[in-house]
Amino acid sequence: MSSNEYHFITHWRVKSTIKEVADILDNAADLVRWWPAVYLDVQVLQPGNEQGLGKVASLYTKGWLPYILRWQFRVTQVRADGFTLEAWGDFDGRGIWTFEQDGPWVNVTYDWNILAEKPLLRYFSFIMKPIFSANHRWAMAKGEESLNLELARLHAITQEERALVPAPPQPTTTSSVPLLLGAVGGITLLGFVSVLAWRTLAKIAIGNLYGVNRGGGLGE
Repeated sequence: MSSNEYHFITHWRVKSTIKEVADILDNAADLVRWWPAVYLDVQVLQPGNEQGLGKVASLYTKGWLPYILRWQFRVTQVRADGFTLEAWGDFDGRGIWTFEQDGPWVNVTYDWNILAEKPLLRYFSFIMKPIFSANHRWAMAKGEESLNLELARLHAITQEERALVPAPPQPTTTSSVPLLLGAVGGITLLGFVSVLAWRTLAKIAIGNLYGVNRGGGLGE
């Protein structure tokens, strides 16, 4: 795996039906409403056919870090148990949503395999990779929380019951720059210490080897 390649597999479990979950996730334009912590803006450029095949959308997304990702996707496959999309922009790759009915529950799996092309993520991947990975896990955790809230609103019987459902998590508003700089600084320092330790151990090993060789020569 190259340094700017990422492969994430996320599992959710929600009380619903495959049709409900598929309808919610398939409605790209509505992601901004029920998953606002991540989806800042979504524009459907091409609606695709009746099943959504061929749909193209343009997205602005973020996580708990201060950078915004601009990308697009096209739905390339629609199945009874999910759909597949091809992504390009600040990252290139593919995502596969799979739904499995388990009694009153739906097991949701998202297989996301991408190459990060955004300069910050591509050229500093040796530093940014663990941070970007943590950012993705945060975003998907907010997605599961938001989906459960959306299903609660959908299943509410009365307006009063629906009004009691909390609003979904909102985008991070406080600056994450100090946290980002601290994380980058910590990782950089750790890398520097690791290199320094490796060089020190190498010098000791070479010194010991030289000493053994000298001792052997004198004994002869």
